[in-house]
Amino acid sequence: MQLTQGIHRAARINPRGIATIDGARQRTWADVADDIARTAAWLTAQGVEAGDRVAVLAANSDHYFDAYFAIFWSGGVIVPLNTRLSVPELLFQIRDVDARLLLVGDGFAEQAVALKAECPTLTIAAFDEAGGDFRRQVRALAPAPDAGRSDGDLAGIFFTGGTTGLPKGVMLTQRNLVSVACNLVMMIHFTPDCINLHCAPMFHLADIGLFTVTMVAGTHVFMPRLDAASIMEHVARHRVTHAFSVPAVIDAMTRADLAAHDLSSLRMLGYGGSPMPAATIERARQRLPDVAFIQGFGMTEMPSLTFLLPELHRPEGGFGKLRSAGVPGYGFEVMVVDPQGREVPRGQIGEIVGRGPCVMAGYWNRPAETADALRGGWMHSQDAGYMDEDGFIYVTDRLKDMIVSGAENIYSIEVENALSLHPDVRECAVIGVPDERWGERVHAIVVTVPGASPDEATLRAHLEPRLARYKCPKSWEFRAEPLPRSPIGKVLKAELRKPYWAGASSAVCT
Repeated sequence: MQLTQGIHRAARINPRGIATIDGARQRTWADVADDIARTAAWLTAQGVEAGDRVAVLAANSDHYFDAYFAIFWSGGVIVPLNTRLSVPELLFQIRDVDARLLLVGDGFAEQAVALKAECPTLTIAAFDEAGGDFRRQVRALAPAPDAGRSDGDLAGIFFTGGTTGLPKGVMLTQRNLVSVACNLVMMIHFTPDCINLHCAPMFHLADIGLFTVTMVAGTHVFMPRLDAASIMEHVARHRVTHAFSVPAVIDAMTRADLAAHDLSSLRMLGYGGSPMPAATIERARQRLPDVAFIQGFGMTEMPSLTFLLPELHRPEGGFGKLRSAGVPGYGFEVMVVDPQGREVPRGQIGEIVGRGPCVMAGYWNRPAETADALRGGWMHSQDAGYMDEDGFIYVTDRLKDMIVSGAENIYSIEVENALSLHPDVRECAVIGVPDERWGERVHAIVVTVPGASPDEATLRAHLEPRLARYKCPKSWEFRAEPLPRSPIGKVLKAELRKPYWAGASSAVCT
């Protein structure tokens, strides 16, 4: 089980098929396989050996695609870096994995200079267009043979967000990533005629289509940034059939002028990374009736663990499971457990745990944290949820986002879903803030629709028939600006909590 097998297969069965589209550039699968083999030769010439870590700091592009597979081809381990990090944060990750080489894409020359000043021994190379036509340089080299990595070999180190303490490098093997890609092929039924849009950042595993579409010898289309307008423009221009995004971007798409773009080619729109508000799902189904929706749930440590399939997003599916995260992928197991690791009865809330070939090999250089996360042979997700009688998983909250007010556990997602149904609410976040009487109270942060100005009484009246009284927010904050989000669209609740918990002894703000 090795990721480069997809390149070999695509070049054999579809050599003249379009493999990559990046702006005006198009290449066939025969061209791509040759470019990757020559890029691997360049990496070897830079001293990259089996198991060496190669970091990449770049926006989405066909160059990034080549770098991914060329690193595997040369026997190296890719370390994709979050493009939004500061220089000190980047430096920590580069040093943590002891990267031999840093590949820098267009637009990151300033960070490269600062990193070189702090780490003079680090080799840095520009590999996008700013690199003096990097592709022309590598094409002058003879193709390198595939290193032939095995399924247990380390493929990549993907850093977690680091909301608690220092970021952790998640080690994923060739087998991990192949198993996830195979599941997506089976679950989504990718075919060679698919045209997949890379709108999620390629440094993040939300862009798992990188491996999946390669497996079926489909077409990759690259866009440099994640926003609704760019997605619709690329779909129309390149006749994209599949795209995977996040709820916040899908929400923006459903509020846009869809008639301004020809989206008739779009067959499937996937989402994940954070829960889809109930109002967004309803609006998306109405405004994009011919598009199949699919949800994926997982985490960096076990990507794409469960899937909610398109038929359960349609009226004929009954919508009965629409609030669930679906069922486990093929070969993956999911269980809901109590703090002692014992499975809880169906319908009872506990921690979601999983096991199977998608589960990480561990955290880089963190044996104690690895042992804790993988205790009992299961990956502990830190997500609270339950399983229904049909085996569907429902995610109720991150354990750290659960609000404990008095003796009651309140799950923020439930309150957010109810709030999102009000027509004046553009987006919202519900957090726990200090309360002298109850320990924590439910606090709602609401971003209103432009031109709307709902007050607390209006929103409280909206919630009362939908939620138990103790779950309704006790304090409110109204904003015009969007909520802070991660690169894949997750609301940064730690950032929202910090002002309220500053100086408090509780660690709820982490």
